[in-house]
Amino acid sequence: MTAGAVLALGAAALPLKTVATVPLPGGSSRLDYASVDPGRHRLYVAHLGGGLVIVFDTKKRRVVETIRAPGAHGVLSVPSIGRVYATATDVRKLLTIDSRTNRVLTRAPAGDYPDGIAYDAKDRRVFVSDESGGVEYVFTASGHGLGSIDLGGEAGNVQYDAVGGRVLADVQTQNVVAVINPRTKHVVRRVQLPGCEHDHGLNVDAPRRLAFVACDGNSKLLTLDLRTMKVTGTAIVGGSPDVLAFDPGLRRLYVAAETGEVAVLDERGRTLKKRGEDLLAPEAHVVAVDPATHLVYFPLQSGPTLRIMKPTR
Repeated sequence: MTAGAVLALGAAALPLKTVATVPLPGGSSRLDYASVDPGRHRLYVAHLGGGLVIVFDTKKRRVVETIRAPGAHGVLSVPSIGRVYATATDVRKLLTIDSRTNRVLTRAPAGDYPDGIAYDAKDRRVFVSDESGGVEYVFTASGHGLGSIDLGGEAGNVQYDAVGGRVLADVQTQNVVAVINPRTKHVVRRVQLPGCEHDHGLNVDAPRRLAFVACDGNSKLLTLDLRTMKVTGTAIVGGSPDVLAFDPGLRRLYVAAETGEVAVLDERGRTLKKRGEDLLAPEAHVVAVDPATHLVYFPLQSGPTLRIMKPTR
């Protein structure tokens, strides 16, 4: 697919079936990112309005712990080192949590409005997007600050490209993706995103050298070829797309939008094919997927509840 080509809306029913709906604590207010630890059967949910990180047992399907995190936005589980990272935006801190004990080990300053989180497994560094500050903050795996990187505009989400050894960060007020050398802590390239307005969401399929960028200003999803750093495809998705989750086994991308619409797209070769799109629930803008079971988790503000779904095709 050439740059600028647009996938048809194809709003078929979602290829998903609900298997459980579980109540969550913290009150009916905004939730944000979620992250899965498949080995320990844990799902971590940032409950922004409740000021919590919710720890959910995916095997027993029940909440096992809540961790105080004022204004929780980002959350990222890193099973390989037994750590969970969360951004407590109200106190402008990155929290480093022991995944075995659920105890907060460190709290470190992380800018004006810390949001998304990425982990560089090779260099054992954590990257945190300071959205309003326009900066990526860098930390050791133990949660101690190493410095910051000026992006030149508002920071959107951030992801680590394990094959390329680079960190990718949305610069949403510039409509570019910044490519960062994690060792030197410098931006080494700025990739223009033609057709995108306000790139906020981001995910990476590193082995196949693809990145997916959600533009919340004009409801587009871009496919970025990491070999050429060119946009090779565009899909129309729900209004104000936010969180992206990728299932590497199924090669399936889930896009959750602020309007409550969810789009499901499959990788076919080096392009995306939309499998379905529909309104899931009001403000269903958060999604996470378990790569071991392929179950998909949608934390929903109403209740709040956690909707657990499985692929039907």
